[in-house]
Amino acid sequence: MTRERRLVAAATAVLLVALLGVAVGPGVLANPDADEITRPGRVSIAESPAIDPGATDGATAELTLHTRIGHGGNPTENVSVRYRAYDAESGLLTTETTVDLPTLTGDRSVPLNTTIEVPREGGYVIETVVFRDGQVVDRDRTQVSGLEALGTAVRFTRSDAVPPLSVSVAAVDADANRTTLSVAASLTNRGAEATDDLRVEVILRQAESNLVAARTSTTAGDIGPGRTADATSELTVPSGYNYYVDAAVYRDGVLVDTARSVANLDPTETIAANETRREVEFEVGDFAGGDDAPERTEAPRATETSMSAPGFGPVVALVALLAAALLAVRRTRS
Repeated sequence: MTRERRLVAAATAVLLVALLGVAVGPGVLANPDADEITRPGRVSIAESPAIDPGATDGATAELTLHTRIGHGGNPTENVSVRYRAYDAESGLLTTETTVDLPTLTGDRSVPLNTTIEVPREGGYVIETVVFRDGQVVDRDRTQVSGLEALGTAVRFTRSDAVPPLSVSVAAVDADANRTTLSVAASLTNRGAEATDDLRVEVILRQAESNLVAARTSTTAGDIGPGRTADATSELTVPSGYNYYVDAAVYRDGVLVDTARSVANLDPTETIAANETRREVEFEVGDFAGGDDAPERTEAPRATETSMSAPGFGPVVALVALLAAALLAVRRTRS
């Protein structure tokens, strides 16, 4: 075989090998930048969700989530965002929703607005997760609280001049050992609209035992924007004791705000609203309603000085004195 024929045969073999490689692996001779051209772009959470309250009713609240999703690079398909609401105290999943996005293009951020509905109570942790082709590419957590107050801007008045609760004596029945207290709850509307359907519940608890001595509820009339109004209740309790006065305002059955004051009916003992309870003797019969209540008997008050203690009488005290004297004589002789 001549030299020229050997060169032609070698060139033909190289060509055949190249053609075979193209047939077996079409990407062997492809442009190395082709993957870069077809690779999806970057996706992330550009802005955490801003949460706005929407429609509310007695049981649920609607939250609108305003999020911005960032994108950069090549066009990106199959992007979705999942929102989950977890109870802030228990950590239990309350609700979730997923939004599919259209193809993202360019270097920019796009707005994403959606709504979720949660029970109108407590607080929640809102988790935002971004998926691309089913894979998590970014996540974020935002917390929201105070949902029980949505729908009304009425609160107990708190100022140096006007207390939230004003307690006064309305009447005294010395024969029955009963005192009627008048409790005026001051409410202020800090919103821009008038409010109605407000209920104020007042509970009186005997300070030392925490027994509920009386409770009642009343409705508050319409309160205009920026206005303050009183909701007054009267409650009758046994005389001679001190009481914590707890009040709560509800709207559509949802707790909106609470306040506490005191009623000092015991002239020898006084309490404050934030004071720790002390052990003081009291008659349970004073707090039992109806004609079958046991007859009230006098008992020593905790503030009176007494030389006796439960379980110790004068005989025990005399024995203790004799024992001390014998011990002193023994030590002197030794």
